[in-house]
Amino acid sequence: MLSSIAIVSQSANVSTNELLRVSGALQKQVARDFGPLWNIEATVDAFASVADVPAGYWPLIVVDSIDSGDKGIHGQRDGQPIALVEAGPDWTLSASHECLEMLSDPWGRRLVAGDSLEENGERVEYLVEVCDPCQAAPFGYRVNEVLVADFYTPSYFDPSGSTGGRYDFTGSISHPRKVLEGGYLSWRDPATNHLHRADCIGGEVWLFDLGEVPTSVVSLRSVIDSRPGGGRRLRRLYLARNRARKRIDPRRRHTAAEARQSRLYEQFASLRPQQPVLRPSPKKK
Repeated sequence: MLSSIAIVSQSANVSTNELLRVSGALQKQVARDFGPLWNIEATVDAFASVADVPAGYWPLIVVDSIDSGDKGIHGQRDGQPIALVEAGPDWTLSASHECLEMLSDPWGRRLVAGDSLEENGERVEYLVEVCDPCQAAPFGYRVNEVLVADFYTPSYFDPSGSTGGRYDFTGSISHPRKVLEGGYLSWRDPATNHLHRADCIGGEVWLFDLGEVPTSVVSLRSVIDSRPGGGRRLRRLYLARNRARKRIDPRRRHTAAEARQSRLYEQFASLRPQQPVLRPSPKKK
């Protein structure tokens, strides 16, 4: 099924000419690099305003600021995917990141089973966010002189001990489930129904338990982004020592995630009048 991304600028810092140049680069990245590896077909087109976006397109909107403080975010509005990107020096990297993740996981809840990052013999369910582990600018690459995001491939979830695979597009990831500096990886533990997140900070991987999956949250993504302030360090093979961690009431964490989702929804809703966005049904042969 063909997906369609509409990129629009609502920031005076991103001109129409620049938007056209970037949309061309994103289209080339999707068609040449990303699509064949993930078996995804999509188009990326630039539009002058949100009002010009046809029904069935998923909007990717460049704004001056995002209420949640993120450089880029994707979620849902009226049951359809939508993404925001903050205008700034590396906004094209964020636009590429959100574009690819919106295509691979439109609803923010796609999971893939794989070996636990802790190498304890357990299996967990990883959230498919293809750019998160390699999201930092040093790992990006250029398409038509435009900086775009690196992304992992389906081989990223190969069994532990696998070698010789292509785990990301640029070749920066050397083995399955590796998290690069400035990146992170998220998963659900089916045994406890807890969400977890691993961040690579200063060359070390830190683990964060985000608590039980709340039934009221629409997207797992909104909980993953509400990372608490404490963590534990992951050694090469096993967990080493525990750090002092803030004890956060799960109800407070879930409330914060819901509030964050609500703020984003309000910002999404303010971008154009409320109306259903229908995706065209595939033609029957």
